[in-house]
Amino acid sequence: MSDSSSPQPPPQPGKPGNPGRPTGSGRPARPDTGALVLCGARLADGRTVDVLLAGGRIEAVGTAGSLAPQGARVDLAGYLLLPAPVEPHAHCDTALTADSEGPASDSPEDVQRRTTEAALLQLGHGATASRSHVRIGGVQGLRSLEAVLQARRSLRGLADLAAVAVPRVLTGVAGADGLAMLRDAVKMGASVIGGCPDLDPDPTGYVEAVLELAGEHGCPVDLHTDGDDPGRLSRFATMAGGLRSGVALGPCAGMARMPRSVAARVAEQLAAADVTVVCLPQGDCTGLERYGSRVSRPAPVRLLRAAGVRVAAGSGALRDVANPVGRGDPLEAAYLLASLGEATPEAAYETVSSAARATLGLPEVRVEAGFPAELLAVRGERIAGVLSLAYSRIVVHRGRVVARTSAVREYCDSAAEVALELPRQSQR
Repeated sequence: MSDSSSPQPPPQPGKPGNPGRPTGSGRPARPDTGALVLCGARLADGRTVDVLLAGGRIEAVGTAGSLAPQGARVDLAGYLLLPAPVEPHAHCDTALTADSEGPASDSPEDVQRRTTEAALLQLGHGATASRSHVRIGGVQGLRSLEAVLQARRSLRGLADLAAVAVPRVLTGVAGADGLAMLRDAVKMGASVIGGCPDLDPDPTGYVEAVLELAGEHGCPVDLHTDGDDPGRLSRFATMAGGLRSGVALGPCAGMARMPRSVAARVAEQLAAADVTVVCLPQGDCTGLERYGSRVSRPAPVRLLRAAGVRVAAGSGALRDVANPVGRGDPLEAAYLLASLGEATPEAAYETVSSAARATLGLPEVRVEAGFPAELLAVRGERIAGVLSLAYSRIVVHRGRVVARTSAVREYCDSAAEVALELPRQSQR
């Protein structure tokens, strides 16, 4: 359908009233704290409302037409208004490298550019925050992490980006350097400690080292694992149970290959330890090198949720060697879970919104007064519909529109076009 009723686009760069665009100094301007009214939006419960935003929060929600514009307004007639999704598992430093001839450049300038572009692509899809795993060590040392942190600073006001330090080996003689570099990464600004214990000669020792360091610094932990070994997952759960800052494992696709009774016992142990599972419905990612780009059924989300495990869904690879067609779209991750029968459309959206926000330690968002103004408007009436045809989107971060995507579909002249009053293709 045509989006002829789409809201007017935000002001263009260089014009007044366009806060947050890069200024002449190359730094983002301060976010606008003025009022903004979202008019005529449909909520997931079927109500049509006006929503007043100010100071980065939702100030009021009233029936359509009840809130007089106190500043700028956006007409959301025909749109479903939802809490914004976030991206809980990205690899922005290696994103957009699938078309490279030969090894992709790992210069700090190229890593920063790729990270920025990937984060903006995710933002355009609706993700106002993301967690990006960054490899440290080897010949690159901490340069990729430094580049990602620089990208994070340049994105301030547009999107929030958290960096996960990912060392390769942490045990044995070779692990000493990895541990030292991991400590330096945390001091530099990596807010999460990650890694892939499956690739270490001593997976249990790897996890012990990560949890010890995370406990010292009060950092969350986010580890890659295929999760195909129930004994190893059980040990991970036992070890992680006491970390107050939170532990996430993913993508855990191996759990889908376990006998159901075995997977159910492991799920109960993960739930008891308050470990989050971050699944990747699009397939594996670059963090699991020994699995390559194999695409398999994702973690058994329905089983995990039934056991009480918090499950978030991420995109993983974004057009890199692990997935050359990755989109970095949270709604696609939710769509795949629903289409595979792992969740209802509503529960699938929760995996990329409320559950993903909790995984990243972000405050809850509801379309109610007092909650953060982190919102996504998608053209459609119900969640199932917008997961299927999520073409036009308007993204609100900290109370202002930061991204807008419009789609217009037209049809050539025909009897069907006239009978159904379809938008007609322009004549040229």
